[in-house]
Amino acid sequence: MTSDQPVTMGVRDVLRIPDFRRLWVAQSISDIGDGMTLTALLLLVTTLGATTTTLALMSIAIAIPTVIFGLVAGAVADRYDRRRIMLASDLLRAGLVASFVLVATLERLPILVVLASLQATVGVFFGPARGALVARVVPREGLLAANSLSQISRIAFGLIGTGVTGVVAGITGLVWPVFLVDAATFLVSVAIVWGVDRSITKPTGAAHAAAIGMVASLRDGLAVVGRSRALQATIFGAAVVMLGVGAINTLFYPFMIRELAVSPIWSGPVEAAQTASMILAGVLVAPLGRRLGAPRLVTFGLAGVAVVVAALSQVQDLVGLLVVLFAVGWFITPLQAASATIIQSATDDSSRGRVIATFQTAMSTTTILSTALAGIFADQLGIRNVFLLGGATAAVGAVVAGLLFWLDRRASSATAGPESDPAEAPSGVGMAITADG
Repeated sequence: MTSDQPVTMGVRDVLRIPDFRRLWVAQSISDIGDGMTLTALLLLVTTLGATTTTLALMSIAIAIPTVIFGLVAGAVADRYDRRRIMLASDLLRAGLVASFVLVATLERLPILVVLASLQATVGVFFGPARGALVARVVPREGLLAANSLSQISRIAFGLIGTGVTGVVAGITGLVWPVFLVDAATFLVSVAIVWGVDRSITKPTGAAHAAAIGMVASLRDGLAVVGRSRALQATIFGAAVVMLGVGAINTLFYPFMIRELAVSPIWSGPVEAAQTASMILAGVLVAPLGRRLGAPRLVTFGLAGVAVVVAALSQVQDLVGLLVVLFAVGWFITPLQAASATIIQSATDDSSRGRVIATFQTAMSTTTILSTALAGIFADQLGIRNVFLLGGATAAVGAVVAGLLFWLDRRASSATAGPESDPAEAPSGVGMAITADG
């Protein structure tokens, strides 16, 4: 390797960074709790004998806060100490989750829905603060490895949380003890995050963000995205793909049970097939990133998801279903890790929280929209045709994202001069990073 080639860091390298290690362990513990609580809430609503409408309302109540408060959470992350935001978020969520125990009855179900929505709202503020702080802790050359590790742990530990909930509910016949365990995970996260170096947790542009006001701060954050093709490609591509993929989440079980006549008992192995490939793919993200760069990983990931979603429409039996779901996992993890890396590295520290929040809000909005439309289109077109339409929609996102990345790479090459190698700095990602990033 010559001296002018980029130095990359692997997973073991980023885990040697004490503050990243703290953030990662805290996230992993919270992921277990999150997996427990989401499953427990849905199980509780079901076992209490509530209607499917109530179940849908609970799901919406948990998902909608990101759409409503996402951009505000990003502005807050760029204005106030990010460590304190994370600590406050975890402490509040610990109290709210523990309070679920008091309203875990059919008569008090409306209160539980409200509390679940409040807990999700508080959680919205955690994500941008943590994502922006990771980019302060980890050097640019280690972000892809750090994000791939985070994706692996989110999948694995979330699955553990789901499994623990099933075991607790199966052995005790009760769901509410799960909420107390989740509350404890938030308190453990607080204890770990408390040790993060305080000298790096305040945003570099906090004074300016406070001076211009919240509305102007939100406008400035959107303007950052408007000036960057790399950010536009990542956010637009991922959002459009979720517009196509969101329908899969709604229609998957009706497709499996009604169209393929597969017993619900296979739900676990089917989910395990996708989870296994997502975890395995996470191991390859950093090596692939060295060769391709994050923008190409995003483009290939978007294209791969589009093909697999369309292929799902042609599945005729359980074996085909397992193969398709195992295939999609190989694209999802690199796509998620590379997208997070671009979002973090293509912005400076003063606006990073708002850009992360813009990405999350766009994803949540299109996911909810797709979920809402899935049933309507399925009744009119049939589930298989909806999957084909979802694949075509995802393909549009992949093509547009690839075009924007290509235009950005050309612009970066023209600016840098003839001696630069576009492959070494794909899409200009990271060009705006300050010394604090």
